[in-house]
Amino acid sequence: MARKETAISFLKMTAAGHVRAAYAQYVAPHFIHHNQYFKGDRQSLMLAMEDASKKTPNKTIETKQAFEEGDSVITFSHVTRQNADDLSIAVVHIFRFESDRIVELWDLGQQVMKDSPNENGIF
Repeated sequence: MARKETAISFLKMTAAGHVRAAYAQYVAPHFIHHNQYFKGDRQSLMLAMEDASKKTPNKTIETKQAFEEGDSVITFSHVTRQNADDLSIAVVHIFRFESDRIVELWDLGQQVMKDSPNENGIF
């Protein structure tokens, strides 16, 4: 499986609530991340993702674009929840790989405005 497909599969599995399975299959033991809201280790982000999945189940992630170069993959995705009142978010994930495992992750998100003045849209 190409790294781009690995990154997309990881995102889909975690969005669907299969966080531990996604980590077991795709994430290296020495994984680090750069989400400013949590400690930078593997366990902290995995637990935070599990907690988020319990608090806001029924998320979907649609990857709109994915780019792969060398050991890096960048995805641009649309995260939605089944409840229409919930926020919709555009997210950029930047993955760094060693062999077939994710070893580093950055994520940046922006709320999708329903009444944006931008005629081109966020996607």
